[in-house]
Parts: sequence; C-alpha cells; structure tokens
Amino acid sequence: MSRIQLALNVDNLEAAVGFYSRLFGTEPAKVKPGYANFAVTEPPLKLVLIENPGHGGSLNHLGVEVDSSEQVHAEIARLSKAGLFTEEQIATTCCFATQDKVWVTGPGQERWEVYTVLADSESFGTVPQFTEITDGEAVQACCDTDGRGESETACCAPAADR
Repeated sequence: MSRIQLALNVDNLEAAVGFYSRLFGTEPAKVKPGYANFAVTEPPLKLVLIENPGHGGSLNHLGVEVDSSEQVHAEIARLSKAGLFTEEQIATTCCFATQDKVWVTGPGQERWEVYTVLADSESFGTVPQFTEITDGEAVQACCDTDGRGESETACCAPAADR
C-alpha cells in the first residue's frame, strides 16, 4: 500500500501530538525527542511532526511511502526518464528509520521524497543533502542537523528559512 506523507514543522510536539491524535482518532506510531509520526488508516496518510519552534504550521516536506526498495528503484528510473533531477539515498538513516529513498524538488522548491522504511533506528540520522536546480544549474542545498532537524541550514527548516 502506498500513502502520501505530509511532514509538518510544529512549535510544540506534545501539543501537536495531542491535537492530531484527536483529529485522526489514533495515537502516533512513533514518538522520539522532537519527532513523531502517525500511520493514519483513513485517509491513508503518514503524518510526520518535526518540532521546530518558531516555525509551527509550516510545511517541512512531502512524500510517498511505498512498500519496497524495488518500488523506490522503479520510481528513480521513472522520474529520471521523465527528466526530473533525482537525489538517491539508499540505506540512509533519517527520521529515526533506515530508508531507501529518492528526492525531487517541485517548481515552488517544495521537496518530495519517495521512500520505504527498512528498519527503525534510535537516532534521527542526518537530513539528506540534495541538489536544487536553479536557473538550469545544480546547486547544493542543505544539510547537517543537530539530530532533531534543527539548524540554520537544515533541510528540515521551513523553505522560507533556506
């Protein structure tokens, strides 16, 4: 089963978990320092909350969670063939999980990932470094974090701050 992922920055993780638990009628699937995610059945949604004080309510990134690495690799091939610049990450640790994923950037600089979770992790990992296309040139954007997606240059920062 594939499902859309919506990753939001939140000012207060505890308050956000309480709100989204009531909104979707389910408890989070995972809660870690500065991070929580929900596997919502109806509508099929992976809701990710990243504590980022001062930026609550803003979009962090979007994604599509798929069932297997084979599906990620098929998307890499499909997106590349469609002429989209892709940033591939295989067996990377991000958001307290080891994942295979591919990133693309939309025309409004919104970031999308297609990913599968291979295993849980006890560490947040590093937010991926990826390349944006600006005026036809590849430009390195983002990356290291303090383990919670917080730094002045973190990909987890709202787009307005990058």
